[in-house]
Amino acid sequence: MIGAPNHFAHVHKSAATYLDVAANDHGDEKGLLVYRALQRVESPEPHLVEIGPGGGAAVDYLATRAAEEPRPVQLTLVEAPGVSSTSLTDAIGRFNTVGSCVLVHGWAQDIGRLLREPVDVISASALMHEVYSYGGAYSGLHTLMRTLPTVLHPYGYFVYRDVYAVAAPSLHERVMQSYSSQSWLQFWRMFVPHYLREGTHPYHHHDDEVVARQNSRIVPVAELDTRVCAVIEGPVGLFREVQRHYITCRDHVWRSGILGFRPVLDGPLSGDWIDFRTGHKRVHYTLTESDRMPSIQRANVLAVSEPFDDHHVIDGDIFDAVSDVALMAFMSAAEQGADDCVRTWDSWLTREGRETYAYLTVDELLSAFAVHSINAHPTQDLVLMPVSADDVFTRDRRYYNRFLTHRLSNPLVDAKQMVLFQNIPLSDTETLQSALGTLQSICSKPTLARLHTAIHWKG
Repeated sequence: MIGAPNHFAHVHKSAATYLDVAANDHGDEKGLLVYRALQRVESPEPHLVEIGPGGGAAVDYLATRAAEEPRPVQLTLVEAPGVSSTSLTDAIGRFNTVGSCVLVHGWAQDIGRLLREPVDVISASALMHEVYSYGGAYSGLHTLMRTLPTVLHPYGYFVYRDVYAVAAPSLHERVMQSYSSQSWLQFWRMFVPHYLREGTHPYHHHDDEVVARQNSRIVPVAELDTRVCAVIEGPVGLFREVQRHYITCRDHVWRSGILGFRPVLDGPLSGDWIDFRTGHKRVHYTLTESDRMPSIQRANVLAVSEPFDDHHVIDGDIFDAVSDVALMAFMSAAEQGADDCVRTWDSWLTREGRETYAYLTVDELLSAFAVHSINAHPTQDLVLMPVSADDVFTRDRRYYNRFLTHRLSNPLVDAKQMVLFQNIPLSDTETLQSALGTLQSICSKPTLARLHTAIHWKG
């Protein structure tokens, strides 16, 4: 088993502003496939496991669902050592009023030693990218994939929810994008060299080289001129990483209040939609005491806002434009050594700057789970695959996609990938054929051939 993940930011991951707030939403989405699996499990006392419960949003959702269950439900939570959350403690208390919930600490890769007996459902929400980033990259992922079938009952379920990759044959496929926004060019200049140098990522092949051109001349990414449009060529997966990290950085800086305003990013007010289908919404915000926002800009923002109770509300598109200007000034100040901006930038960089969010395309993801689960144990003939077509889907982040469309020449879809894997005995040819039919509608022919070969040799 892989030991403690390297560079895992325990303190920053446990910060109340992150774990209790920023990482504590979408409980219904996090628990959706867990509850779907629970409904399919026939056990008289189903045992569920959630790896990486964060602030407990899914625990709260499952507590509501468990209250409707005629069966007693056990829930075991596995959290990384050193990570704690007040909101998770409260959620555990609420679950214990309708079922049984315990919290244990350990690494995801050690799940085989943390669970004393096989369970019915295991859930990992926004967890696999951390296994990749801190737990041995692909070898860490594959170790976990081989372990899961051994700790699940036959016909048990593994619930996967993480960042959607890209609709491409490979994350290494080379693409070209142009950037004219100063804030995005500044972010490329400050973040990408650090990520490629310090992060755990797959972009080490000579074909993965990032080539940036300004005024038709090749320039180092670390020396990009924010005043000149840049044409950048590189692997599509890296562009995906830049997009996702820009968004997480922006949200982090927003929450800090250092820009002079603090938008409401959680709760009912964060979903004040003008048009949900297009991702257009109103943003609720409060002004802060930070002097990073010039008085004239503050006056301009208030002029296009409306009072709402004890705060203000503004059109999301206008707010995005204002925010990008302020973010550019913030990053420039951080680059020049302004103490408050450096602290805010470094805290985000420590928490998430080394992480790789998208490490497998959907095709590679389904293939890897199937092949590595087949090879889990020499005497255990099980495979993890989705059985039904509706067990594989994505949930778009409509607001972020609208923002990206307005800022980038070729934006990549921002979404969560959702997959419900079942632990299928290879002897059950009927269920196996159903699962293979599901993969046939999603996966490439080479992937299907690889999978058929693995099943044939195991059988």
